[in-house]
Amino acid sequence: MFKHLREDLACVFERDPAARNLLEVVTTYPGLHAIAMHRVSHRLWTWGLKWLARVLSLFARWITGIEIHPGARIGRRFFIDHGLGVVIGETAEVGDDCTLYQGVTLGGTSWDKGKRHPTLGNNVVVGAGAKILGPILIGEGGRVGSNAVVVKEVPANATVVGIPGRVVEKRSEADQKRQAIASKMGFDAYGLSRELPDPVAGAIHRMLDHIHAMDTRMELMCKTLERLGGDVEMVELPDLEGCDIEAGDEPK
Repeated sequence: MFKHLREDLACVFERDPAARNLLEVVTTYPGLHAIAMHRVSHRLWTWGLKWLARVLSLFARWITGIEIHPGARIGRRFFIDHGLGVVIGETAEVGDDCTLYQGVTLGGTSWDKGKRHPTLGNNVVVGAGAKILGPILIGEGGRVGSNAVVVKEVPANATVVGIPGRVVEKRSEADQKRQAIASKMGFDAYGLSRELPDPVAGAIHRMLDHIHAMDTRMELMCKTLERLGGDVEMVELPDLEGCDIEAGDEPK
């Protein structure tokens, strides 16, 4: 157990650039305090001392603002950054090297006694405010964007965003190697890559492409009618080609 606590302490320095020295981390990081007390309460839970485990869990929630049920299974090198409002349910399972940010919920959607909370694979990052609900699996290397609500399984090495959560990016093996190197230079705090496209802007761009194609087809039809002797009234339309949707520019 103490070996795990030392690893939890070391991973704070790896993943939080604000961590300056050992004394500061040990005395002022509620995420570390919550994990340390959970290690103890979980051991009490497995020994059958469930009431005592719940009391210690309640005390940890009171002083840290983080609620981890003593029955939850937490892997090695687990890091909770900021931590306020994090809730981890009884049957939740968290793999090794996972990171959670403030406001994350690993919750249940059923009153059944069995497995009802999520399972996170190794190296999963869950952004601030995300809710992962039900006995679903977030695959190894998965990333959940801020404020996403995830109710379906997420494949390994995929990024999921939105409400309800949808997969918008799946990293190849080469991308995973690049991410491992990039994590040493700058940690991707909220589960989203800088290269991730905006799905709303992408949908608008596809609509504009469709409108442009329809406009081109209408011009050809008008020219054909004119050649056949028809009278076609020409209406000047605004030009969309100079419009930058992502920047919010108006058509010129």
